[in-house]
Amino acid sequence: MKKRAGEHRKRPLRVFVLDCEALSLAVRGDRRMIAWLGLAAEGEAEVVTSPMTLVEAYDGRTTEQRWDWVLSRLKVADIGKDEARQARRLLAKAKLHGHKYAIGAVLAVIARQQKGQVTVFTSDVDDLERLLPDTIVVKKV
Repeated sequence: MKKRAGEHRKRPLRVFVLDCEALSLAVRGDRRMIAWLGLAAEGEAEVVTSPMTLVEAYDGRTTEQRWDWVLSRLKVADIGKDEARQARRLLAKAKLHGHKYAIGAVLAVIARQQKGQVTVFTSDVDDLERLLPDTIVVKKV
């Protein structure tokens, strides 16, 4: 039996969603995070984050070249009104509110939109586990 176009993958795509701390670690050169980014560079995974996470993770001590290198290995999800509504609904369902949870809720929406084996790298495991289904892995950084 011949493979059809688009059926060349043997396993589901891996998708890594980065929160502020995970992105900060990558920009600072953390070996584990660089290894995950390496999988993206090799086409073995996609790395995604939110535009708000980029702003939150900014550290003026890091060079622009370092930021550019990390950003070249990830996708920044488009966020609009629909995603904001979904994030608000997730927060309401989890009985959470306020700025402390806002970016995490948007990241949860982004993670839910991904196809494949999704892992969220975060320092806020408890919050994201409340906002995500069990099918999405939440990994502490």
